[in-house]
Amino acid sequence: MYDTVVNFLNQSGFGQFQWGNGVMILIGFLFIYLAIAKRFEPLLLVPIGFGILIGNIPYDTRSLSLGVYDGPTSESDLHYYKVVKKEQEGSITLLESSVAYHSNQEGKLALETGIEKGEVIIVNEHVKLTYSGKIKDPSIIDIGQGRRIYVSEKQILANEELVKKGEKPNNRYPVIIQPENQEVANAGFFYLIFQGVALGVFPPLIFLGVGALTDFGPMLSNPRTLLLGASAQIGIFAALLGALLIGFDIKEAASIGIIGGADGPTSIFVCTALAPDLLGAVALAAYSYMAMVPIIQPPIMKALTTKEERLIRMDPPTDVSRKTRVVFPILGFLLTAFITPAALPLLGMLFFGNLLRESLVTDRLSKTAQNALIDIVTIMLGISVGAKTQAATFLTWQTIGIFAMGIVAFIIATACGVLLAKFMNKVSKKPINPLIGAAGVSAVPMAARVVHNVGQKEDPHNFLLMHAMGPNVAGVIGSAVAAGVLLSALG
Repeated sequence: MYDTVVNFLNQSGFGQFQWGNGVMILIGFLFIYLAIAKRFEPLLLVPIGFGILIGNIPYDTRSLSLGVYDGPTSESDLHYYKVVKKEQEGSITLLESSVAYHSNQEGKLALETGIEKGEVIIVNEHVKLTYSGKIKDPSIIDIGQGRRIYVSEKQILANEELVKKGEKPNNRYPVIIQPENQEVANAGFFYLIFQGVALGVFPPLIFLGVGALTDFGPMLSNPRTLLLGASAQIGIFAALLGALLIGFDIKEAASIGIIGGADGPTSIFVCTALAPDLLGAVALAAYSYMAMVPIIQPPIMKALTTKEERLIRMDPPTDVSRKTRVVFPILGFLLTAFITPAALPLLGMLFFGNLLRESLVTDRLSKTAQNALIDIVTIMLGISVGAKTQAATFLTWQTIGIFAMGIVAFIIATACGVLLAKFMNKVSKKPINPLIGAAGVSAVPMAARVVHNVGQKEDPHNFLLMHAMGPNVAGVIGSAVAAGVLLSALG
């Protein structure tokens, strides 16, 4: 009886608990608090915050398949190694030797027999976990909660070279999985939900809803605002360069840079394709900065503009004909898709959703996309992305770098929009309030609302909301096109 109770407690969340789980649970609490108490984008932060709680309930992965990581992965990500064990030192199994196993030469039966005997291990190169302890020899390390990592001689030598150059060693190591992990029947519920993210299904569906909700009228009535939306994308490429400088590779840097577009679905779409192991941190950074638009943007806007500029009143937007509204999503899609075919899923769904709205003959489809569909997908996306942020993969120095570069990208994007609007005032007879340049990021409609609120504080009778919606919706198109450029170049 005593042994049964002890075994139960060891297998429970209390027995498997690690300090990282506590930190991530506190972060989940913070997201939920900001959403409910401070009203920071509750439709996004409540699902993500609760997803973080779900993803950080500790359990033994050897006996339970519950999380987004607990399911089959592509065979191309798996490597097999024959290992000769040397000795056991606590949680570390030192290896005398480890060599790649070539199943085409030695046969499937020999492989299965080797796995059963523990002479062959399956290494998933797609998922890497952080281990900060000192490692001198090739080894298998049990890091708790049933997770084991494989440290190869090749990586040890590579880290020694990095240290000699004065650089930080790579302390992320691939995980060892069990054969049963490759069976879909053993996959967890949250793994199956997460496939909507991993397979690139959820972001385009979000764009379908965004397209159905978006009125491109303010942009079409003042086409100059397209340039403001485009200029804000400079932040993406500036952050990409910054991420390269602090040690990320080009694909990781591109995934981090896209945060500057302040567009969660686009960030997820790009990161899934280029650097899936960074997805949790990138998605969390993107949605965090989207929620904090009212905090981040006003100081930048005020620092770059004078009081006289903030008081500028713009001519009311002109009416846009129904014909123009219907033709725009068709021609806009063809033009942008031909420029960046890699962004076809995002652009196609965005403009299709807008056509449903503007055609006035598909009211039921438009309302479904605007309400039920986007709400359901937002719940699934938020929960699964939150659950992706398990402590073992999230609490790393890389995450700090991602958040730092993300805020840099967002600041540069905001500043570029404002500065271009100021420049346009110098060369144009029609005045533009430079505040609307800050709405060039694609956080719709949060950025436009912030511009309006800042303008109202200077002049309560100056209504900038509809003017700011022009660059705001242009930013949605701009971020999708920027994503396509990155995917075309690096995918």
